[in-house]
Amino acid sequence: MKPGISAQSEITVDAGNTAISIGSGNLPVFSTPSMVALMENAAVKCIDRYLDETTATVGTALNIEHTRASAIGEKIIAKATLVAVNGRELVFDVEACGAKGITGKGSHKRFIVEIEKFINRLK
Repeated sequence: MKPGISAQSEITVDAGNTAISIGSGNLPVFSTPSMVALMENAAVKCIDRYLDETTATVGTALNIEHTRASAIGEKIIAKATLVAVNGRELVFDVEACGAKGITGKGSHKRFIVEIEKFINRLK
């Protein structure tokens, strides 16, 4: 796993992922939490292929700007690019785009964990 690898996730804005439906606003536009989830999903896709069945990643930090509203029916594509590997910490540049341009962008950190140990700490 080296900096420069990337992956994408996409979704179409519908009534279920709008700000009014999610509860993050009062308008029927793509919600910020939905955009963030799409970005995180792209980051997960980027590195899951490098992990074995005993490890996974968890999100630990986000610094995101949601810069353009997206209407119901618009397709949004999020791209995550790995920019740094610091031991088990992974840093990504993330960006979401729709038909009219960039919807949001920022950075995202994930941490590689051993699944069994991580889950057992929650008990």
